[in-house]
Amino acid sequence: MRVACPGSFDPITLGHLNIIERSASLYDEVVVLVTFNPNKSGLFEASERVELIREVVAHLPNVSVDSWSGLLVDYTTAHDIPILVKGLRSSLDYEYELPMAQMNKRLSGVETNFLMTDPELGYISSTLCKEVAKYGGSLEGLLPDQVTTAIKEKLRG
Repeated sequence: MRVACPGSFDPITLGHLNIIERSASLYDEVVVLVTFNPNKSGLFEASERVELIREVVAHLPNVSVDSWSGLLVDYTTAHDIPILVKGLRSSLDYEYELPMAQMNKRLSGVETNFLMTDPELGYISSTLCKEVAKYGGSLEGLLPDQVTTAIKEKLRG
């Protein structure tokens, strides 16, 4: 079965990678889908996020990476993807994700499966990682090495 793991991934963290790796062990094919709002600016452009994720998931033969800026259900319908996989760190994530999952189900019938983030990674967020990097803190154990390098270069530039 083919599934999608959507998210902004600005940048991809070890928590994201954990969910992707676990999804790759559960499903035949996983599409990591970089979603973004073209009216908002992130630290990394969508194309940069896609490339970083491709580097990070290169060891997973059944994982591919794509990007999309429209309604998520339009992508899932066009690519015959019946399930979305989302990681949850806490009940706050659940409260945020539940209405979207229900709307996606109503609009297209796509199901959303939630995976709980491993407890040792549950505090990691892209936003916190960017803040730590901005002030020169250590990113060890938060981001894949390639991403740590990229974020430091981006903030220097």
